[in-house]
Amino acid sequence: MRSTAIFFFLTTTVVFGATPAWETDLLKARGKQDKAALQKMIAGLQAAAEKTPKDAEAQYKVALANSYLGEISLELKDKAGAEKAADVGVHAAQAAIALQPKNAEYYRVLGTLCGQAIPAVNMLSALTYGKRAKEAINKAMELDPKSARVHQAEGVGNYYLPQQLGGGPELAIKDFNKAIELDPKSPDSYLWLALALRKTHRNAEARQALQKAIDLDPQRIWLKEQLEKTPAQ
Repeated sequence: MRSTAIFFFLTTTVVFGATPAWETDLLKARGKQDKAALQKMIAGLQAAAEKTPKDAEAQYKVALANSYLGEISLELKDKAGAEKAADVGVHAAQAAIALQPKNAEYYRVLGTLCGQAIPAVNMLSALTYGKRAKEAINKAMELDPKSARVHQAEGVGNYYLPQQLGGGPELAIKDFNKAIELDPKSPDSYLWLALALRKTHRNAEARQALQKAIDLDPQRIWLKEQLEKTPAQ
């Protein structure tokens, strides 16, 4: 269970609200686990960012695209690819934050990228990335406590944090439900809710949440694989 779920550590990046065309293309490639298509799009976004180094949004696009690439790299068990994507994405996210330090989403994607690096690096580096991820998500929550994306990211953190340290799956379930309340059309919030439910052996409820995720994002391969791996009872 842990080896499966860690692929999505600290929010896999998700679809919330209206999605711009450039991100829709990235999401389609993620859903198909098409690394080549994502890498081609990232090259274009990086070229645009290099031409406008003072454009925070251009830097953010590079960071977000690399978070998608890191995500599917982990799904495909390509740790080296995941680490590289995280490294490029973290630098881009930090550049975006330097230009616009009050943007919660920039901190959220930084936390996501740091979290995605954890299963791809050694233990010492993982501890460092974990600390950076938590700090970034906390800052994002401070700036925008009504962001569904941020609540989902906080839930993933609680999912991994032991109960005796203030976390645990039950607390994470509350976070994911809050994210769904704020945006009921996010397939990844339902995915994470399912993983937390499955961790507490509520498999029937987990399957329902996974089916809802698939209904919202029927082209994503990983969702269907998780449903197949979840027992009926």
